[in-house]
Amino acid sequence: MGIPQSPRTAQVIDLDVIRNRLKAKRRLVRLAPELDGLEMLYCLASDPKTVYGMPLLAWGLREGGDVVGLVPWMEALTTCHDLDDHEQGCFVGYRDPETDEVFYSAPEHKIYELEHAAAYFDYEETSEATLLQQLPDTLGTHALCLNDDDGPWQLKQVFGWRLYSSGNVEALLVDETRVDSLPVLAGDDCLYPGHSRHSTVYFFQRAIANRIRQEDPATLEALACMVATDE
Repeated sequence: MGIPQSPRTAQVIDLDVIRNRLKAKRRLVRLAPELDGLEMLYCLASDPKTVYGMPLLAWGLREGGDVVGLVPWMEALTTCHDLDDHEQGCFVGYRDPETDEVFYSAPEHKIYELEHAAAYFDYEETSEATLLQQLPDTLGTHALCLNDDDGPWQLKQVFGWRLYSSGNVEALLVDETRVDSLPVLAGDDCLYPGHSRHSTVYFFQRAIANRIRQEDPATLEALACMVATDE
């Protein structure tokens, strides 16, 4: 006896379309600065019993509705939940240093802030990436800039961050030769997105940047190894 056929017709699933939809849900659509000192916690395989803390720069609302913490990490402003490398850093949770509370999801007040702001600033989609938002850098983040021409490293302070409609976030750096007045303000012509001029940009916390400026031997050795490994 034969098996009766289903009245439903077979559907062809386009995997590229599904991947693009999933990627779109992870796209950042709104940022909110972290101004209360909340931290990201992470651990390393070299010392699994120790948990390290790093101040959060901001919170980001994804198109799918998730709210995630953001930190300048390696070559990008990275969502904390995406840190899953035990050698470089593996996300453990968030921490409020004032109360010592540890939590895994974004706090409700940041979720409300981002959702209401995104609803208010409801931009129309465009075929080309447009600037949605600009935040100042409040952590003293620095960028180590390298170019393809084997020129010297450039250590620059990050002025701020720009969110584009594509979901990409770019660090704003200062071209010292074009500074007309001080202090430098958002919108000044001397500001430029880091990757528009530099092939590689590594981000460092202020303490590490100061060690690089002071030419600390151990820091410079670790930096040289990191760059050589990346190349």
